[in-house]
Amino acid sequence: MDASSYKVTVARDLEDLIPVFMSNRKKELNTLRVALASADFEQLRQLGHRMKGVGNSYGFAHVSTLGKQIEDGARSGDRAGLEARIREYADYLAKVEIVYE
Repeated sequence: MDASSYKVTVARDLEDLIPVFMSNRKKELNTLRVALASADFEQLRQLGHRMKGVGNSYGFAHVSTLGKQIEDGARSGDRAGLEARIREYADYLAKVEIVYE
């Protein structure tokens, strides 16, 4: 993932909602880690599905992309793939730059 993928343009009318949105994503990351550690593939699938839906709604397409990959990985039981996607999600959340228009 290149640095331009870490820049997200969000509609200015959503600006008040983004701090809560980002806080929820960080909580979600912790929940993903716990679910992976306990091999709870059903919870991972559900979380990935939720990420897939919520990301695009707020302009965070990469959250939706990772959500789909996590959902698919959970369905197939791909633990290594899930670990990689969760690491990528952590990196993304730590580095994402939000620009309001």
